[in-house]
This record gives sequence, C-alpha cells and structure tokens, in this order.
Amino acid sequence: MSSDCFVPRLPVDSEAIRFHDWAISYEKSHILKSICKMGSTQCCDKEDANRCDLCHYQHSLELPHLPDMVFHKNKLILKHKDGALLEFKPMDALALVANGKQPLEVACAQEWRETRPEQTMEEKFKPFDWTFTSTYQGTMNEKVRAEATDQTLNKFKLMQRENIIFYHDLTLFEDELHDHGISVMSVRIRVMPSGFFILLRHFLRVDDVLIRMHDTRFHHEIENDYILKEYIHREAPCSELQSSVAFWTNPDEMQNYLPVKAKELHKLFFK
Repeated sequence: MSSDCFVPRLPVDSEAIRFHDWAISYEKSHILKSICKMGSTQCCDKEDANRCDLCHYQHSLELPHLPDMVFHKNKLILKHKDGALLEFKPMDALALVANGKQPLEVACAQEWRETRPEQTMEEKFKPFDWTFTSTYQGTMNEKVRAEATDQTLNKFKLMQRENIIFYHDLTLFEDELHDHGISVMSVRIRVMPSGFFILLRHFLRVDDVLIRMHDTRFHHEIENDYILKEYIHREAPCSELQSSVAFWTNPDEMQNYLPVKAKELHKLFFK
C-alpha cells in the first residue's frame, strides 16, 4: 500500500460572505492524488460507498485519463435566499470533456497518450479529447430560469473602479499536455458594492497548433432580479496568430486576438 495513504488530511481553505440576498463561498484544497488508497496496482470497487476520491472521479467520468492536476475539492458556490443555486465544480466541468471522440489529432497527441504508462493498449488508442476541452458553463439548480436575450454585459460599468468586497481565483483542473501546451479550467469572482462578476474560463494552447478559449461571464447588478450570462467561444490556429506570439501564455490578452466562433447571451432569473 502506498505510503501517502497515511498522510494526514490536508486543510481546506475556505471563505464565505453574505452579500445582500446571496451567500457566496469557496473552498480550495490540494490536487487529487494520482494513486488509489488501495495502492498503485489496485482500485476501489465501483460500488464501494467509501471509495477514494481518485476512484470516485475515475468511475464517475469514465475518461481514459484525468488531467495531471484535478483540484477536486475546489468549488465556488452562490446561493440566493429563495433557493437559486449557482456552482462551479471540477467534476461537472470534466463531465463535458468528449469521450469517444478525438477532435484534434496532431503529432503530440500520440506522444501524450504514450506517456500514460498505466493505460492499457486499448485505452491508449481509444478516441478521447486529450486536450480536455470543456464547454462547461456552471451548474445551476431548478430555481434558476434562463432566457435568451440581446442584452450585453455592461462593460463600461465593469471597468469602473470600485472597492472589492470579496475576490478569489480557483483552478478546477490543469494539464500541460506533455509539455506541448496547456489546458486549464478556472473560475474567478469579484464582489463589489454594485454587484458581482464571475469569469469561468477554459483556456487551451496546443503549441504551434491552435489556441482556444471558452469564456462564460456572469454579471449581477444589485438592482436587477437577474444575472446576465455571456458565453463566448474563441479559437484560431497558431499560424494565424503570429502577431500575438508574445501573449500566447496570457489568456487575458489573447482574448483580444482570437476570432469569435460562437456567442450566447442569457438572463438568469433567480427569484
């Protein structure tokens, strides 16, 4: 049995605030261990209610492989007093990774698969989105009602300087694609006197191949009974992005150079 089974439980960093009718909180902890509590050659039974976190993820998602770093305890939660719930969780984000499809096949894809020694030959060649691209847009309960809208985010108001009441940036998962780029899903929130703003982002860079971003922004102004949600998919091959090479590792800058492939706007009513 692996010695890390006996490591004491690591602390979970957390914080919570009450903002008008909202309870906003986050939890943040260590990455998911890469070895089952039963040892490196064993696995918890699928039906075991006490299975370890790693086996819970593997059995639930059934992906050939998980990202190198899954921050399985990290989550952001917003709950309205009337019951509406908005959450951001790594399990839900990874559930949208394409399993059974391989949308991007380049030379480094095969190299990535071959570096996973724990996989069987069948798993190595099983179609799978090895870039971990996810179109996750958050998890909402039945108390949230979404309506399509033409109303855009108030970028001017978001750019105004305000006191920050609460801020946090959480990584949900990350993989360096065997040093051929990066795939990372993160969520960050800031709460100001006028409302709150959330950016959920999946950023993918496959070196010398493409850069892709899926951004979902949420903006709530306290005088409104809704949250504006904006989802944008941006993408371009690296061959068309040579003028922006200096920013390839900076998602905040790269969003200005990537063409928009899809855009959706919704109002989320929570009362």
